[in-house]
Amino acid sequence: MDRNKDTSPVNPQVLLELVSVRMPFGKYKDRILCDLPEPYLVWFHQKGFPAGKIGVLLSALYEIKLNGLEYLLKPIRKQER
Repeated sequence: MDRNKDTSPVNPQVLLELVSVRMPFGKYKDRILCDLPEPYLVWFHQKGFPAGKIGVLLSALYEIKLNGLEYLLKPIRKQER
């Protein structure tokens, strides 16, 4: 077992990106990812998340919102402003 391996279920870098990266396309283009409405994320979950980094971020945000973990983003967002 590798003790140096990160076993945290949440990658801090992903959280930072969720409060700073803007949606690059679609109905909510230019909106900060963490501000996307949950129904939009549910739609992506049903249709399939896009490939690449944006898909990973949207998928992570979907899981965060689905499980009521938005509170994890609030202190990070305050630091980013």
